Amino acid sequence: MKDTLKAVETAFRHAGMGTVEMPCKVYLFFPKHNGDIRVMPSYIPPLNISGVKVVNVHPDNPKKGMLSVMATFILIDPRTGFQQAIMDATWITMMRTGAAAGVATKYLARKNANVLSLVGTGAQANTQLEAMMIVRKIKKVKLFDARKKRAEEFVGRYQKKYRAAQFRIARSLEECLADADIVCTMTPVRKPIVKAKWIKPGCHINAIGADAPGKEELEPAILKKAKIVIDDWAQASHSGEINVPLSKGIIKRRNIRAEIGKVVAGLKPGRTNDADITVFDSTGLGLQDLTTAHLVYKLARKKKVGRWLEII
Repeated sequence: MKDTLKAVETAFRHAGMGTVEMPCKVYLFFPKHNGDIRVMPSYIPPLNISGVKVVNVHPDNPKKGMLSVMATFILIDPRTGFQQAIMDATWITMMRTGAAAGVATKYLARKNANVLSLVGTGAQANTQLEAMMIVRKIKKVKLFDARKKRAEEFVGRYQKKYRAAQFRIARSLEECLADADIVCTMTPVRKPIVKAKWIKPGCHINAIGADAPGKEELEPAILKKAKIVIDDWAQASHSGEINVPLSKGIIKRRNIRAEIGKVVAGLKPGRTNDADITVFDSTGLGLQDLTTAHLVYKLARKKKVGRWLEII
């Protein structure tokens, strides 16, 4: 995760400086099957790396014994267009998403933030927790999941690993969010579940779950009073946490403080005081996948992991 945090921070910095090429992700929806696929190309000229990810989101897959999110990444040599590597990107997707929230938390959360609330304890919660533990000294981890057994399994996995932190399963979402310094929301809901009255001044929220049109986890009143930082305007306005409030006119583009890349590059301010409520709207950028996949590629070459295939 430490390496992934560096890779994702590099991706954000280049995005902030405008030294990237990244078209908005393309969606192909399968309404009959309650799912979609997204195609995400990207290129960072200064690093001379490019590639494309194809990823699905099918919430009903666990009932079929499959993951909800599965992905493949193709790393491409920009000098020739040659496909340098084809790799699974399911784990890369989870790692870079956790790292993106980690980078945002590094720049936006209070320095003394130590109470973490996780809303949802599915697969994505694993890397969210890991990233938060690196960027802040977390003393208490509060969890809420509609499936209590899943929350219990999550605690069982991590309580021994992070002995310095106290883990507690909340009986309600309100209890989970009470006194939280950092909140990570990771649900696929289409009606807000996080209420403004539950969020204390100074809290930082990583809104991860809203990644398609119509999805939202936060009550719009939170966004009205928060300092909002997004990963990319084109994507967030279309399919991020801000997409529904924007479409309803509840917030405007002027209410967005900055893209995270601008904050990382030092071109825009993030948090300005300890009372600010900050929200990071994460939709997931192809650039994050690219720098993480390139990290994996370099390690694979170094450790002689993988198989050489003659495809072309």
